[in-house]
Amino acid sequence: MARKSPKGDPVQDAPQVAEVQHAAAGLPAIGHTLRIAQQQMGVRRTALTLLRVNQKDGFDCPGCAWPEPEHRHKAEFCENGAKAVAEEATLRRVTPDFFAAHPVSDLATRSGYWLGQQGRLTHPVYLAEGAERYEPVPWERAFDIIAEELAELDGPDESVYYTSGRTSNEAAFLYQLFARELGTNNLPDCSNMCHESSGSALTETIGIGKGSVLLEDLYKSDLIIVAGQNPGTNHPRMLSALEKAKNNGAKIITVNPLPEAGLERFKNPQTPQGMLKGTALTDLFLQIRLGGDQALFRLLNKLILETDGAVDEEFVREHTHGYEAFTEAARTADWDETLAATGLERERIEEALAMVLASKRTVVCWAMGLTQHKHAVPTIREVVNFLLLRGNIGRPGAGVCPVRGHSNVQGDRTMGIFERPAPAFLDALEKEFGFAPPREHGLDVVRAIEALRDGKAKVFFAMGGNFVAASPDTEVTEAAMRKARLTVHVSTKLNRSHAVTGARALILPTLGRTERDLQGSGEQFVTVEDSMGMVHASRGRLEPASPHLLSEPAIVCRLARRVLGPESATPWEEFEKDYATVRDRIARVIPGFEDFNARVANPAGFALPHAPRDERRFPTATGKANFTAAPVEFPALPKGRLLLQTLRSHDQYNTTIYGLDDRYRGIKNGRRVVLVNPDDARELGLADGSYADLVSEWKDGVERRAPGFRIVHYPTARGCAAAYYPETNVLIPLDATADTSNTPASKSVVVRLEQSGTD
Repeated sequence: MARKSPKGDPVQDAPQVAEVQHAAAGLPAIGHTLRIAQQQMGVRRTALTLLRVNQKDGFDCPGCAWPEPEHRHKAEFCENGAKAVAEEATLRRVTPDFFAAHPVSDLATRSGYWLGQQGRLTHPVYLAEGAERYEPVPWERAFDIIAEELAELDGPDESVYYTSGRTSNEAAFLYQLFARELGTNNLPDCSNMCHESSGSALTETIGIGKGSVLLEDLYKSDLIIVAGQNPGTNHPRMLSALEKAKNNGAKIITVNPLPEAGLERFKNPQTPQGMLKGTALTDLFLQIRLGGDQALFRLLNKLILETDGAVDEEFVREHTHGYEAFTEAARTADWDETLAATGLERERIEEALAMVLASKRTVVCWAMGLTQHKHAVPTIREVVNFLLLRGNIGRPGAGVCPVRGHSNVQGDRTMGIFERPAPAFLDALEKEFGFAPPREHGLDVVRAIEALRDGKAKVFFAMGGNFVAASPDTEVTEAAMRKARLTVHVSTKLNRSHAVTGARALILPTLGRTERDLQGSGEQFVTVEDSMGMVHASRGRLEPASPHLLSEPAIVCRLARRVLGPESATPWEEFEKDYATVRDRIARVIPGFEDFNARVANPAGFALPHAPRDERRFPTATGKANFTAAPVEFPALPKGRLLLQTLRSHDQYNTTIYGLDDRYRGIKNGRRVVLVNPDDARELGLADGSYADLVSEWKDGVERRAPGFRIVHYPTARGCAAAYYPETNVLIPLDATADTSNTPASKSVVVRLEQSGTD
């Protein structure tokens, strides 16, 4: 039987610490999965739901974007995917009675964990100006409120339209179409906070801002480098792919400031051997200092250049540009500087070089550990240099593999959710729909917060997500949101953003991936694009959590009809009734989606074209893959300070907190912990189990403080510390961002630790 939602917030100020784990998954993962699922869904619903996750006739997991193999296991899900499904398919409900009992002032004091545990939203609700509580509101009145506020603006650029990575291709296409027909490119999305650096670097160097490998390439590779990523928690099904690659003879180098259980050993719960013994994954662990990755790859590139026969000269000659300038810069790489930047020993780098030179097919995978630094874009460009040198792009078993987080974050960008759209996309949109879309660039996440703060944006609309909790500089972000005239959130569940509102606020409840979507023409399905450019259908099977829910496409279409009025020639009503008509338009606007409806009928879906991967053609400004030669950068660390990275616990997906444990790191019943190397802690006088305030230091002189964190002596890289977000987002200055991509620099925050009053 499912459990009821918790009445009170759990106490989180006394976390317990146990031994660090050295293997991921196995029996503990199965037990934890079943326990969480049963608590949220009950036994029967758990069985019916989990057996449909990531199946060809089922629904796409609302968690991460890792692709599905051609031959799928009956249980094609991981522990954290099951948690995501359980939270969406929960039997708990947030009804109007809940809002009557809990004023917004009360919701604002609650933890994100408590808010999420209350269950699914059942009715659209409205917070009137000056009111204390959300109250139920009819859908048509909700759309009227939005239309009223938009009509009062001096122009459409005073409104912002944010997108979460959960949004389907169909909903995302309609959403950007509405915003652009209204007249704005203010379409920030969660990519701005994660893989924007990857897209910026890859577009410049190989001509497309996506990874160049398919799942089969991992299986064929000789060497896989996993840099700045923790797949055991963030993309657990990736471990199965790494295990298969290992069984095929691949070697794995892990580059990370923290040892992570999932990359040490994977106990595959789908095989008896995996459950009993598991597979050791990492052959070489490079415990790098935060922000030292560019220096590492630059030195490896120098050493490759100095090795006879190591460069693929034919590939470089035929397919690349900028080689001479790159080699000139690479040859200046210095051992002493690299060792200081990385914190590595020379012998370990030489060992890595030997593995690189022995590999004919190399894949580099990465995530936020590379993308969220000031110098993130040149770091990823250097990774591309590394692969280009030996011809490791555009052949089987090799390539770039940025591992995306949320399940359709890449698809949303493909559909046009981007504040800086390509002219060719806007041209196609204009030709298909007969209106002139705006050409001026819009606002990304950081610039949207600045616009709200400065009174230049007055209406904020979020298609999913938890914008307030996900964004940097929490106090600045919350103050900015409270200056808005209207905030609107399309959501399945409560989160922090619903308690930090503009003068007026709406929460619009929507269908989840697990739920049946019935429209005027019958039952609908939506599509998603995974991290490797595969597009496939997703069909919910559960009855909706409430008869008062609307799908995301329906919400956009009804909003567009109300706001744009009869002057719009776009067939919004037709789009709402039949999503196949939306896909027909996508097919005519976006390259690679030709004959969309017929191709997505294939249960396995289809791969989008990728010129570098498919034909070694690089659609860059030079017509070739571009070597680059940026100066090497790495964060400076003042004496008595530490470099802090924000990260997830194992009981967490993005800003959604499933529980208060981090099983692999040995943390239980709390989240306010900071992991510090024991030698650093002793030098700073920080006893294990004592409490400290984290205070970040930035050039603006503003004190940003996260109080009451338990010190945990932990085997981090020297000079580095780690703590969970969103609790530590308060420490990240709004203008501390990556060059070019403007992504918040959440992985290299200079902090000092001060004794806390919690002691």
